[in-house]
Amino acid sequence: MSSESMPDRLVLLGSKGGPALRPGGPWPSSSLLRIGGRSIVVDCGLGVTRGLVDAGIGLKALDLIFITHLHSDHVLELGPLIHTAWTAGLATPVGVFGPPGMGHYWRRFCQAMEFDIEIRIVDEGRPDIRELVSINEFAEGLVVEQRGLKVSALRVDHPPVTDCFALRFEHGGKSVVFSADTAFFPPLADFAQGADIVVHEAMLEEGIERLVAKTGNGARLREHLLASHSFAEEAGRIASDAGVKRLVLNHLIPADDPGIVEADWIAAVRKTWVGDLTIASDGLVVEFA
Repeated sequence: MSSESMPDRLVLLGSKGGPALRPGGPWPSSSLLRIGGRSIVVDCGLGVTRGLVDAGIGLKALDLIFITHLHSDHVLELGPLIHTAWTAGLATPVGVFGPPGMGHYWRRFCQAMEFDIEIRIVDEGRPDIRELVSINEFAEGLVVEQRGLKVSALRVDHPPVTDCFALRFEHGGKSVVFSADTAFFPPLADFAQGADIVVHEAMLEEGIERLVAKTGNGARLREHLLASHSFAEEAGRIASDAGVKRLVLNHLIPADDPGIVEADWIAAVRKTWVGDLTIASDGLVVEFA
């Protein structure tokens, strides 16, 4: 099936919270949202390019990219994704939407790759990648409205990052909301009201101490996790208060602990959410009619 004929769906390309990779574990944050004929990439953690290819998306059809915030597990592979799409034949504009600082990232990436970019333009006759990409920095409120697609942003609670935004995508009566990284944030329920899907980050308390011990070099990692992220039951409360159709737990912390299985996530979230539920894993597809 070509990406052009793909039905509306959400593909969880990378499902773990945090930037670290460990043997046998999942990849950091990235998702593909197919809605209203648009293929939208939400966050670009390490592995997003391979994930898109595995999902059957032709890279030269890259269209819209949204970045929720500038933590590395959400933006590390943005430049490499666009550059790889360019080498695969990208010749049409790509719109990148992100928080303040997005333009700085892109300019510095192009500077770092200047030798390769310049030589491919001259030697291979490619269009200038720097002219194909438009960077759009957004704040809270309406982000973009085009061709029936409406995207809105809500600033969430992810200290010490102040520019971190939940995103709501709407087209043809369908809506999908991404929480981004956030501590429990009640206004998110109003923002996600009635959505077909809310994709919410989730953390399990019993895995935090083992994760901190395994990481080793983050003296204040535990404090950060508790201040800046949501427990699974808190994600369930947001979904319940918002009256959404399906809750997808994503950006799982920890996602690579052998002592934690899917049943543990389900048990935690069922304390507050009784509706349709999906626990993310890399490559998982969630279709919505």
